[in-house]
Amino acid sequence: MLFAVLLPFIASIFIPFLARMKNRIHTGIFVTLIPLIVFLYFIQFIGTGFQPVTRSYTWIPSLNMNMNFYLDGLSLLFVLLISGIGTLVAFYSIYYLHKSEQLGNFYVYFLIFMGSMLGVVLSDNVFVLYSFWEFTSLSSFLLIGYWNHRRGSRYGSLKSLLITVFGGLSMLGSLVFMSVITNTTSIQQMIAQKSIILNHEFFPLILGLLLLGAFTKSAQFPFHIWLPDAMEAPTPVSAYLHSATMVKAGIYLVARYIPIFAESEWFFVVVSGFGIITLMWASYMAVRQTDLKGILAFSTISQLGMIMAMLGFGTKAAIFGAVFHILNHATFKGSLFMVAGIVDHETGSRDIRKLGGLMTFMPITATLAVLATFSMAGFPLPFLNGFYSKEMFFGATLEFEATSNALAAYLQQVLPYLAVFGSIFTFVYSMYFFFGTFRGKANVSELPKKPHEAPIGMLISPAILVLGVIVIGLFPELINKPFISHAAASIYGGDVDKHIYFWHGINLPLIMSMAVLAFGTILVLTRTKWEPIYRFIPGPLSMNKVYDGLVKRAETYSEKITKGYMNGSLGRYFRLILSAILIVTFGFMISTGGFTFSMENTAEFTAIELLVAIMMVVAAAGTIVANNRVAAIIILGVVGYGLSILFVIYRAPDLALTQLIVETVTVALFLMTFNHLPKLEVRQQPWSTKALNLIISLGFGTLMTLVAISSHSSKWFESISTYFIENSYKLGGGDNIVNVILVDMRGLDTLFEITVLGIAALGIFGMIKLRKNKKGDV
Repeated sequence: MLFAVLLPFIASIFIPFLARMKNRIHTGIFVTLIPLIVFLYFIQFIGTGFQPVTRSYTWIPSLNMNMNFYLDGLSLLFVLLISGIGTLVAFYSIYYLHKSEQLGNFYVYFLIFMGSMLGVVLSDNVFVLYSFWEFTSLSSFLLIGYWNHRRGSRYGSLKSLLITVFGGLSMLGSLVFMSVITNTTSIQQMIAQKSIILNHEFFPLILGLLLLGAFTKSAQFPFHIWLPDAMEAPTPVSAYLHSATMVKAGIYLVARYIPIFAESEWFFVVVSGFGIITLMWASYMAVRQTDLKGILAFSTISQLGMIMAMLGFGTKAAIFGAVFHILNHATFKGSLFMVAGIVDHETGSRDIRKLGGLMTFMPITATLAVLATFSMAGFPLPFLNGFYSKEMFFGATLEFEATSNALAAYLQQVLPYLAVFGSIFTFVYSMYFFFGTFRGKANVSELPKKPHEAPIGMLISPAILVLGVIVIGLFPELINKPFISHAAASIYGGDVDKHIYFWHGINLPLIMSMAVLAFGTILVLTRTKWEPIYRFIPGPLSMNKVYDGLVKRAETYSEKITKGYMNGSLGRYFRLILSAILIVTFGFMISTGGFTFSMENTAEFTAIELLVAIMMVVAAAGTIVANNRVAAIIILGVVGYGLSILFVIYRAPDLALTQLIVETVTVALFLMTFNHLPKLEVRQQPWSTKALNLIISLGFGTLMTLVAISSHSSKWFESISTYFIENSYKLGGGDNIVNVILVDMRGLDTLFEITVLGIAALGIFGMIKLRKNKKGDV
């Protein structure tokens, strides 16, 4: 299982080298194999006898951070979506991205994102999950900003990063809380101790922070604003990140923690409340969009709100419907994003105002679009999977039991009406997308390219997803028992024995569907009549304006603060740095009782040591009053060489030699740059500045002295020196303990130090080789 997670990361290392061959063979061909291998590995776990699989790999045991993976029905569903749709998207990108693009960069980001998503849904350790979680934010930032020459791409990528990382940090706070109060970092062990979490005084804070992370990632209102701007990314990115994977990470997080939080009434109020608001608002706003991917972006937000609302119900029927719709949404929405990419690729435009009548020019693409669109609309046809999960959504709003919480009880009563409202506009934007693009009069003259059908290779991936729409619609039980039921059971915490079939008789969910169909059709036919309402709702109001205002104010205030202390004065910088260290360290040491003084195990000092110390103090003071640059450099060297003498006296020849070398090199560097040093000038400073400098100097020096004495006097644990004395010869084979420590015990430190010195040497060598030509140019 670890190999499956690390495979995309390992493969990404070789992509830059494979990308050099892109003129002969497209890099995407190699990349397509990676998710395909992962998909074929995990598909073996599908079956009625599937039981959770755990794997544990040691990482940082001292912090209880190990690579613990947990594969159950829920994680298997997401793993197969990540790898399966990842395979189709990678194959689709071969025909979408031209070889002239920076394919190496794109596929490196793509694989890092894929590996991160696999890590998120498989991790049982909360801190490993968080690490992968933030990797998804970083890699999606790079993917959204792939076309970084576009202002929109840079804006969208930064917005997605700021919002999702903000949520990620909030989620981390919740995970830390739960880890501390349960004394475990395992999600499954936290679930086993859910009563401790539910009864804890900080439970509201834990729930709020976790949901904040989930809502920002899954674009729930009001954090949904990053998703439409993320449509600036290439279409393969949109089809992958924003329909099947990244935006589903928040859904996964909520689903994974349902066994803990579902017993809280506030979980239902917050999750279902925000979910239903997101469904209504996004479906309403989707009809306002003119960009095909913009319509699909708000469509995705509305569908995520629908799934989130069902998870908030926490009932068996609702959880089953949510899991089923996660799969259904990935099939029809992934295909629709690819269709939008095909339209853009073959016509040069995604503006629905310029499109129309494309069915004549692109009959295969139109056929795929009509099937996926009507499935998204929940049209009552037995071969469209979207209708099944939409019916389950309606049924879940009716079956939810009222609670003693007044707000929860009221929400339960209005949910069916709000669900119908959101679904009506879902129907409207679905029809708007298809008929506005493929039906009506063709506006060929307004398009940058003459429309034509896409190459067969570009049609394969969306065709496979649409085939999934049909197969799931015709044979839902084929995937129910071995797949969907297991995923729902892993969330619900018990057996979920549900049957999926088309006809349930004339019942209330069917009546709700008919109402959606009737009112939706009326709104579609009269859209030009009521469309001016958008000038009033939302009118000039926009969450994007709130975001832009916050970012602008943060930049303005941070600039003012920075300019307040960054005035080019080295003296001010040193005063600020040393004052901060002095105040923070001194305050912390005092509050924790860190200052201790003990004369035990200290060496006696003689007159020669006292003489050397006095010499160093006099030299240090001399640098302050020296009015000659050479004299100041030499006097400063006396301090360093005096320290070397002390090392020799205290029988530390290795440290003495190191100090001598460092001091010699420092003095030499000062002398080499002598001509570039500023002249020593007597500057008139006010007494307040001089007094402040004196206080900081004496305070900082006193602090360092006290810290040094306290570090020697405090014995919080047994000294490690005994271990080195006993094992240096036995393990390292050397008589010199210091050499054994540097070479064997701390070999990596030494290796990196040597590497730094090597890089510095190469830099110096390069500077020596530089010569000015006759014109004075380097």
